[in-house]
Amino acid sequence: MTTLTETSVAGNDDRRDNNRDYNRNSIGSAAVDQKFMVALDVDGTLVNHDGHMSAGVREAAQAVVAAGHEVMIATGRSLNATLPIIEKIGIEHGYAVCCNGGVTLRLHPELENGYEVIHKATFDPGPALRALRKRLPSAKYALEDADGRFLSTERFQDASFGVEAVGVDFQTMLEATAVRVVVFSTENTPEEFNEAINHVGLAGVTYSVGWTAWLDIAAAGVTKASALENLRLRLGFEEHLTVAVGDGRNDIEMLTWAGRGVAMGQAPAEVVAAADEVTHSVHDDGAAHVLRSLL
Repeated sequence: MTTLTETSVAGNDDRRDNNRDYNRNSIGSAAVDQKFMVALDVDGTLVNHDGHMSAGVREAAQAVVAAGHEVMIATGRSLNATLPIIEKIGIEHGYAVCCNGGVTLRLHPELENGYEVIHKATFDPGPALRALRKRLPSAKYALEDADGRFLSTERFQDASFGVEAVGVDFQTMLEATAVRVVVFSTENTPEEFNEAINHVGLAGVTYSVGWTAWLDIAAAGVTKASALENLRLRLGFEEHLTVAVGDGRNDIEMLTWAGRGVAMGQAPAEVVAAADEVTHSVHDDGAAHVLRSLL
């Protein structure tokens, strides 16, 4: 594990010993001839938890995009909440991963609205919702359907949805086809929430627990990493030329997947354990430090 400083380069654990020296040399000479596939989380990485992106992070991201690296957002946010971040860092051509891997976008200025959805992973949310409802009857539930609409109970809204959720009864949610399901509890402590999830033993889906009593659910096998791997193969990048930066439990697979996985300084221990190095926290522009190392 390496703690990233302004001048340091990627550290590698035993999983990547064979590529250790090559990665260090290639990252150090990135500005000369090497281009990287760079996957960036949003909340807690590019923006703080108030949704603010600092000038330093924005300028560093724009510089890496301008340098010709394949920079892409990889976020749990839904499409409409991701587009403003893409615009802010200046990505006009390329790809983005939303909904924790559930939706993949292709970006191009000649496309209508500047993007098209090239992949969407849907699933039947019924079994997971029924099981969770029994254990967490007072929790709030929201669901993004295959058409990009959000359905919710208990007047549940969140900035990560990108659109206003439509209130429906629970039966309507059970019958929908989902891209993403979100469960949030204001009545339970995070410990009680985790205990309930572990007791349910969610099957047939992929899920991650957030910083609070928050749960994101996607189709089985779908993560940021699975979507990014499909893009890596599509674009022809070698594994050691991939970089990922993130801070949350939904970033663990992505950080493990990347040739250079960087955890933000405020990331929980299990996220740090999945990374090759740790940068500064989001409050100290940690993502900017990583991005500048690619220039």
